[in-house]
Amino acid sequence: MYRDHNCGELNISNVGQTVVLAGWVQKIRNLGSMKFIDLRDQFGITQIVISDNEEMQEKSNELVTECVIQVKGKVIERSNKNTKISTGEIEIEVEEINILGKCKNVLPFEVNSEKTGEAREDLRLEYRFLDLRNDKLHKTILLRSNIMKTLRRKMDELGFTEVQTPILANSSPEGARDYLVPSRLHPGEFYALPQAPQQFKQLLMVSGFDKYYQIAPCFRDEDPRADRAPGEFYQLDFEMSFAEQEDVFKVLEDIFTTVFKEHTTWKVDEAPFRRIPYREAMEKYGIDKPDLRNPLIIQDATKLFANTEFNAFKDKTIKIIVVENGASQGRKFFDSMTDFAKEETGANGLAWVKVEEAGYTGGISKFITEDMQNELAKEYSVKANDAIFFIADEFIKAQKIAGQVRIELGKRLDLIEKNVYRFCFITDFPMYELSDEGTIDFNHNPFSMPQGGREALENKDPLEILAYQYDVVCNGYEMASGAVRNHDPELMVKAFEIAGYTEKEVETRFGALYNAFQYGTPPHAGAAPGLDRMVMLIADSDNIREVIAFPKNKKARDLLMRAPSTVTEKQLEDVHIKVDIKEK
Repeated sequence: MYRDHNCGELNISNVGQTVVLAGWVQKIRNLGSMKFIDLRDQFGITQIVISDNEEMQEKSNELVTECVIQVKGKVIERSNKNTKISTGEIEIEVEEINILGKCKNVLPFEVNSEKTGEAREDLRLEYRFLDLRNDKLHKTILLRSNIMKTLRRKMDELGFTEVQTPILANSSPEGARDYLVPSRLHPGEFYALPQAPQQFKQLLMVSGFDKYYQIAPCFRDEDPRADRAPGEFYQLDFEMSFAEQEDVFKVLEDIFTTVFKEHTTWKVDEAPFRRIPYREAMEKYGIDKPDLRNPLIIQDATKLFANTEFNAFKDKTIKIIVVENGASQGRKFFDSMTDFAKEETGANGLAWVKVEEAGYTGGISKFITEDMQNELAKEYSVKANDAIFFIADEFIKAQKIAGQVRIELGKRLDLIEKNVYRFCFITDFPMYELSDEGTIDFNHNPFSMPQGGREALENKDPLEILAYQYDVVCNGYEMASGAVRNHDPELMVKAFEIAGYTEKEVETRFGALYNAFQYGTPPHAGAAPGLDRMVMLIADSDNIREVIAFPKNKKARDLLMRAPSTVTEKQLEDVHIKVDIKEK
C-alpha cells in the first residue's frame, strides 16, 4: 500500500495517528539538526519533519526536489501553523522514507514557483509532464475536467443523447484546410479528419435521433493564435430535430449560464442574452465578436463630413469614437494611439480632437467648423471634456480599423468592466461574401438555411441574403457558432450553386447528406460551443495553450512527442506516398 491518506487530507483531528503518504518533494529546508520537506500530490501539501532520527537524516540526503517518495510517520501538531493551507496545523514526524521515483538533480526549469511562467514556453511544452505539475496549470486541467462533467450533466438533463461520430471522414469545405490521411487499402485516396461533425450530426437528425450531442474533437489546419489552438480543438457539438433558432438559443443560454455560474465567482449575464444583428455589430463595434464590457461605441459621421475641405476625409467613410472625459489625456496618449493605428491596424493615420469648454483644440480641430461642432453635440452626444477619434477609409476597412482602435482605447483607458462575463448573440449573418478572388463564397456555414428560402436565393443579390446563422460571444471571444440547417435537398443545391458548385459536385462531395435528404428529413438546428475557449475564460487565462493538457506550440509543433516528424520509406510505401521536398 503506497498511501492511506492524500497530502491534502490530514488535519488537527488526525494528531497521534500513524499514516503513510506518497507524493512529490516540492521543497526541502535544511536547518541542520532538522529538515522540513513539503510533500505534494494533486490534493495538497503536507509538511514532513525529520529531526533526531539519524537513519532518516541520512536517507533524506538522497532526496532532491520533484523526486517521488513514500513516508510513514506520526501526525503531530505544528508549533508554527500555516493558515494558508488545509494541512497547516499538522506535520508528519518521519519514521520511514522510501524513494519511489528518482529525479535528476537539475530541472529544465523551476516546476512549482512563480518563476515557472517565466520559462520559455517552448521549453515548458517540451517538458510538459513537468509543466503540468505546476499548481495553477494543474488546477486548470482539473477545472476543464469538471466543466466537461457539468456539460454532460446539463445535456443529459435537457434530453440530449450522446453519440460519437467518426474521426476518419471525408474532405469538406468548411472554411479551413483539411488534415488528410492517406489510405493503405485504397491507393491514391484519402480520408480527412473532420473540421466538425457537421454532416454526421445532420445525418443523425435524418436517422430520427431527437437531440444529439458530443464533446467532439475538431481538426483544422489553421495558423495558431492566442485564442485558437493549432491543429485540433474541442467543442460541445449539439443538434435538435424540429427546432427553430429560438429553441437553440434557449439551450445555449442554459448551457452557458449553468457552466459559468458553477465554475466562477464572477458576475454572469442572465438569460435572455442580448441579440445583436451582424450588421449592427459591425457598425457599433467594428467586429462580429464585440466585448460588451467596453462602453465605447463606433458611430458613423460620413454625412457630417460630406463637404469637408479636409483632404484626408474627402470621399471616405468616416467613423468616430467619442471618449467621455478623454480630453484629460496628454498629447503623448494621442500620439501613441496614432502610432498604434498605423502600426497595428494598417491605417494611414488616426485623427483626433479634444473638446474643451472654449471649443475644439488639438489634432484636426481647425477642420471642425462651428456647425459641425453643434451637430456633433446634438447627434453624437459630444460634450465638454470629451475626446473624439476619427477613422477615414473605404467602408469595410474603416469599420475594421475603428473596431481595433475601440478595443485598444478600452484597454489603455482601463474602461473594461472587471470580473464579469457579458454574453450576446450575433444574429443574421450574411449567407455569402466575396472571396479574395472576387467570387461568391459562403460567409459562415454552407449548410445553413437562407432567410427567405428559395425566393431569396432566386431573386435577391447573393450578398444581400441573410442566413439563420448565429454566434454566442462573451467578452470579445466567439464562444459558439450555429445555424438553422438547410434540410431541403433542392434548396441546398441552389445555395451551393450560387457559391459555384454544380449539383454533381454537391452530390459527389456531400453524397451522404444529399442522398439522405431524399428520404424524409425533419427541420433541424444546432450549435457548437467551444470547450477550450470556455475553459480559457473561466480560468481567466489569455492563452488557450494554458487550458489544454498537451498543446501544440505557436508553430503547430508538439515538442513533447516531436510531431510532426518524418516516417520511414516503408511507411510511406504502405500508403502509396512518395515525398519530394523542394528546398525553399
